[in-house]
Amino acid sequence: MSSPTTPRRVSLLTLGCARNEVDSEELAGRLTAGGWELVDEEADVVVVNTCGFVESAKKDSVDTLLAASDSNAKVVAVGCMAERYGKELAESLPEASAVLGFDHYANLADRLDDVVAGRTVESHVPQDRRTLLPITPVKRQEAAADVQVPGHGWGPRVMRTRLDDAPVAPLKIASGCDRRCSFCAIPSFRGAFVSRHPDEIVAEAMWLAENGVREVFLVSENSTSYGKDLPRELGNMEQLLPRLAAIPGIDRVRVSYLQPAETKPGLVQTIAKTDGVADYFDMSFQHSSEPVLRRMRRFGNTESFLKLVELIREHAPEAGIRSNVIVGFPGETEEDVVELERFLTEARLDAVGVFGYSDEDGTEAEEFDGKLDADTITERVTRIGNLVEELTSQRAEDRVGTEVVVLIEQEADDAADEDCVGRAAHQAPEVDGECIVLEAGDLRTGDLVRCRVDASEGVDLVVTPIEVVPR
Repeated sequence: MSSPTTPRRVSLLTLGCARNEVDSEELAGRLTAGGWELVDEEADVVVVNTCGFVESAKKDSVDTLLAASDSNAKVVAVGCMAERYGKELAESLPEASAVLGFDHYANLADRLDDVVAGRTVESHVPQDRRTLLPITPVKRQEAAADVQVPGHGWGPRVMRTRLDDAPVAPLKIASGCDRRCSFCAIPSFRGAFVSRHPDEIVAEAMWLAENGVREVFLVSENSTSYGKDLPRELGNMEQLLPRLAAIPGIDRVRVSYLQPAETKPGLVQTIAKTDGVADYFDMSFQHSSEPVLRRMRRFGNTESFLKLVELIREHAPEAGIRSNVIVGFPGETEEDVVELERFLTEARLDAVGVFGYSDEDGTEAEEFDGKLDADTITERVTRIGNLVEELTSQRAEDRVGTEVVVLIEQEADDAADEDCVGRAAHQAPEVDGECIVLEAGDLRTGDLVRCRVDASEGVDLVVTPIEVVPR
């Protein structure tokens, strides 16, 4: 363990989405600035950045906290689950030395000093973070200066330390959400929607490029809302994307978390036609049956979604389109499932996550009648999942014979293994499949390589290098 003359050591464990990954790197930056040394083992404190999105994520978070407590280190919970449950989590998990919310992030180094010294740190008391900012979006920027919003308000200095050397990194453009989907609790603990200043985003992207990143992955709870709370002269996503794509060293900009009802033709065209922006559309459809979508408090239907898919492919025929869908929502009928099947069959998306509905604490849907039994939900997840597997495999097979530009993310293990792994423009990190690059030769992590698609394996592509794209 640390002595009084050596830096105190901390390790960070991150669960959940790419937004949490950005938050962890912010915490790493704040902790190193506060005199803490980042380590992988033999830490004085283990900070677990938890996820509180769905029940399985909460269980993973608790399991990780318990596993961390088996070491000699103090354990501190931060992140969404800690923000959402605070004292309740602390009382049910005495193994954690502290449960800290977003308001603790700015002074986390001091709070960890307290933990190591044995001083009591009061657990976070949850509140609805939507109430911390004005209802009117254009009034939020000034008020946000007095509210702790992870990843915002750093000023000219990038308060971030990279926790890996991957050639792709998430970049937060906004936090929070103004939508009121009946199944989702995220706005209550992430707060109202707040955009980051575009100059701050560009500065961080430049910093990432200087640290070896070639692809930035723009993340938020709702990227289509970016700029709605900013002065008009600061622009929106259509103005931000070309600025990011023009940064030396950044060869690919990827946008995530688009709301179909807010995705306008101008944004589709900007993504499709801007050099350096990936032809990639992460559309949050969730379902396509209009009655189910209305109960979800969402907009759209099969026909409007198909028109959006058609518009995307009109501008970018090879674009990757992914989505998530929820089946088994309260009141969902057989006719609703058939309608979802029709949409998926006609849309031919590249990747689809299929989730069974489960109640979330404090959401409107938790009180809905018409709940389906677990066996029915499981059957529908399997049914839609099998259809999705077939359709996405067909979509990948359609790419055989085409060319893709692959970002190498994993080199060959040794000289005997000549294959390496990367992702094409239509494949986002971790969720959309990968490219297996045959006869990789001297290819290294971070290389961009134009490749020929020779075969497909499910959603994965088997490709052969043609030429390395200059940096």
